[in-house]
Amino acid sequence: MNSLIFYLGTFYILVGTIFLTVPIIYLELGKPKDLIKAFLNLLIGLILIIKNKTIDESFFVIFLFLTVLVIFYLAELFLSRWYQLTDNEKKKLITFVEFKNNFLKILKSINLVFGDFTKPSNLFNFGSNNKNTTQKKWVRNDKNDNIKI
Repeated sequence: MNSLIFYLGTFYILVGTIFLTVPIIYLELGKPKDLIKAFLNLLIGLILIIKNKTIDESFFVIFLFLTVLVIFYLAELFLSRWYQLTDNEKKKLITFVEFKNNFLKILKSINLVFGDFTKPSNLFNFGSNNKNTTQKKWVRNDKNDNIKI
C-alpha cells in the first residue's frame, strides 16, 4: 500500500510538471490559473511521498478518488483547450518547427537572464553610469494658461 501511495505522489508531481512545462513551451495552450494548479499538484505529490508511512486506509481511498477525478479533469481540460484552437494553430502546434521556435525563445530568454548576471555589478559605480544622456524638457499645455486661481 505504501508503494501505491508513492506512485500516486509521483503521478501528482508528474501532473504538476506537465502543468508547468506545457504553457511554457506552447503558449497557445496556457491558461492563467495553470501555475496554481501546478503548485497544488506538486504540493499534493510531495505530501503523499513524504507522509506515505502515516496515511491510513480511509485517507488512501480519498486520495484514490481524488486521483480519478484529477484524471477526468485533465482529459477534459486538455481536450477542450485543443478544440478551442483554430486550424492554423493546430497545424502549427503539430509541427516540430513550432516546438523548435518556442524552445529557442525559451533559451534566448534564459541567456538574457544569465547575461545580466555575468555583467559586472553597478553597485560601486555610484552614479557614473546613471547620468541621463538627454535633458528633461518641460511640456506645457497652452489651454491651461488661462486658469485663474
